[in-house]
Amino acid sequence: MTIRNLMLSALLVTGLAACATQATAPAVPGDTALGPVLVDAKRMTLYTFDRDNAMPGKSVCNGPCATNWPPLVANAGDMAKGDWTIITRDDGSKQWAYKGKPLYGWVKDTKPGETTGDGFLNGAWHVAKP
Repeated sequence: MTIRNLMLSALLVTGLAACATQATAPAVPGDTALGPVLVDAKRMTLYTFDRDNAMPGKSVCNGPCATNWPPLVANAGDMAKGDWTIITRDDGSKQWAYKGKPLYGWVKDTKPGETTGDGFLNGAWHVAKP
């Protein structure tokens, strides 16, 4: 193998390793009638739950609550970075949190841009703001 091929191989391996470890945000800003909010990969609005504030770094939305408000799932290999953290739920699964607040979808939002969960449960649910 020539030195040129060795150098190209080293660059390729280095580039692939950088791509594999590069963290991307699990949500991005999206536009709604309420202004900019965080949205998931399907462009669906994400929400925070006031009752999670009682136990920082933990979700209190489990069981039927999590059926209606599906957690933003963190997959194996996902890595926290900056304002993005990963929490462990009661069932052992992983969930994304932004600035310490666990993030959820809302089953009654059926298309991108909807924010029907904002203010639900006497104002306990809020659109997640970037």
